[in-house]
Amino acid sequence: MKISVIVPEYNEEANVIPLYKKVCDALKNYDFELILVDDGSKDKTFNIIEGIAKTDKRMVGIKLRKNSGQTAALSAGINNAKGDIIVTLDGDLQNDPYDIPILINKIRNEGYDAVSGWRADRKDPFFKRIHSKFANYLRRRLIRDNVHDAGCALKAYKKEALEGIDLYGEMHRYVHALVALRGFKVGEVRVRHHPRLRGKTKYNYKRLIKGFLDLLYVKFWSDYSTRPLHFFGTLGLIQYVLSVLILIEQIVKALIIKKLLLGPLLLLAVLFVVTGTLFIIFGFLSEILIRTYYSSKNKKPYEIEKIV
Repeated sequence: MKISVIVPEYNEEANVIPLYKKVCDALKNYDFELILVDDGSKDKTFNIIEGIAKTDKRMVGIKLRKNSGQTAALSAGINNAKGDIIVTLDGDLQNDPYDIPILINKIRNEGYDAVSGWRADRKDPFFKRIHSKFANYLRRRLIRDNVHDAGCALKAYKKEALEGIDLYGEMHRYVHALVALRGFKVGEVRVRHHPRLRGKTKYNYKRLIKGFLDLLYVKFWSDYSTRPLHFFGTLGLIQYVLSVLILIEQIVKALIIKKLLLGPLLLLAVLFVVTGTLFIIFGFLSEILIRTYYSSKNKKPYEIEKIV
């Protein structure tokens, strides 16, 4: 099997050469390619990548025209990978390249289609660790993917597990969930984690917000990708029920005091009827869009593993 190692790089000029040497040493017994995707760096990152690529055919350098984000960089690498197993990791050397064979062997020997790293002993600042724990807890509650550390960039996939997956926004941390959604077997292994020694972290609060919104998308797609009318229709019917309960309460009150009061509750009941109707209409429109999506891309709402 050929291995493709994909690393997004953004202003990591000090880490490129150490990363290259460690990956080459870790995979010296494998047929591999190292794909470094420069995500519009403003330093000499791509110059260094280009210099190595001219002397080592195992190195592939991809330069994006502008900074498009980690997910876009990963997508560019995946689309240009030639390996049977695709490995992803960060370019800051906090992931240990010597752990790559552990993930590969779990795929080859235990029948997994994807394996996620688990940084059980993280070497990050306190705030980053707290946010990660909360994000992982929320993710497991919503999509129940049974992976401890979705934010760990060190992951490995069989190539067929990634075929047909479109990545946008901050979806890189949920690729394993999208793979599992299609019926592939996903596992995890404990991996080492090191403190950052060179360069500056790219983490900020904006990634937290974007990641949460993408988590809601994954939740919706996992539960309602083939039946959005059930989601929007349920919300609409709930509002219809609330409006009926308010009307009953108002009628009972009017019978008791023998006077109908036109107050804010009646207006709320009318609002629930209007918004409930809109949600049901959104459901029908979403159903049409989903059917168009599957038909235009020649996709099916199922995955066939084998025909005998």
